[in-house]
Amino acid sequence: MSETLIIAVVALAAAAIGALAVVLLRGRGNAPDPQVSELARQQTELMGRIAAMADAQQQTRVELTQTLQERLETVSQRMGQSLEASAQKTAETLGTLTTRLSVIDEAQKNITELSGQVVGLQDILANRQARGAFGEVQLQDIVTNALPPSAYAFQATLGNGTRADCLIRLPNPPGPIAIDAKFPLDAYHMLRNAKDDTERTIAARQFRSDLAKHVNAIAEKYIVPGETAESALMFLPSEAVYAELHANFGDVVTKSYQARVWIVSPTTLMATLNTVRAVLKDARMREQAGVIQKYVALLLQDVSLLDKRVEKLGTHFRQTETDINDIRTSTERIGKRGEKIQEVELGEDDVPETIAPAGNGRDLLTG
Repeated sequence: MSETLIIAVVALAAAAIGALAVVLLRGRGNAPDPQVSELARQQTELMGRIAAMADAQQQTRVELTQTLQERLETVSQRMGQSLEASAQKTAETLGTLTTRLSVIDEAQKNITELSGQVVGLQDILANRQARGAFGEVQLQDIVTNALPPSAYAFQATLGNGTRADCLIRLPNPPGPIAIDAKFPLDAYHMLRNAKDDTERTIAARQFRSDLAKHVNAIAEKYIVPGETAESALMFLPSEAVYAELHANFGDVVTKSYQARVWIVSPTTLMATLNTVRAVLKDARMREQAGVIQKYVALLLQDVSLLDKRVEKLGTHFRQTETDINDIRTSTERIGKRGEKIQEVELGEDDVPETIAPAGNGRDLLTG
């Protein structure tokens, strides 16, 4: 039961007591009754208590209101700080999210461009002529990066009328080496996409047949006795096809060796061309050996002439040193004779004795 309800009940009780006292007074006339006096006293006391309770309730309400207000202010402050921190964290998170979204968008653009390039590459590789052109372009890039321009020729025509994708100009022996680009991609895809052993067997037979045809064609067209080297190169512009060939088709590789056709990939072709570059450098050194010997002989003659001139200059230096020593001797004698002249003291009546001429330039004074 709340305090307000209690005060209301007490007020009702006081009112009832007061009404009862009035009734008793009326019933008994004006004669004082102790019972009525007691009721009046109780009513007065009860009213005082009610007033005290009302005051206490008012004070409690004021304190409660103040406490609630302080707590509300504290809660509001905390909520404001929390909301501010949450807003700041949300802003930071949104900023980070925006940055990441921009990165994702950029990556998506790159992926889209890459997808377009992959699709374009697939379209190129799907066409045999375009695939052949792709192999030739890759061959040209590797050769131009590895060798000087004078060491190769693209689409060179041989004496038998055939045209090689690339001709490496090596001195005899071994002579020029032809390179032809081949790309047996259809059979390779059949082999990689085979679903069972039957399809795999058919694809392997096709792959082996295609490579054997390429090897025989290169051996017949690009190995010309007396014009080219006794071997040629078949360039496979795919490391995957090259790896498949050496991993599972060793018989084809053996037949290519017998036909003197060396199958190379982009990596092995680069290594081969580095060796070719060293051979070309050595050949140039041999060609220039006579010129080098001639200039070495001239250099030795110049050294011999320089030695003679140095010896002649040394003779001049020795003669100069002798002349300097003679000059120093003469200056010393002149100095000594000057000292003797200073030692001579002449008076007013003194007559110098006979001065004899210098004998052979040695003594100027006598007596």
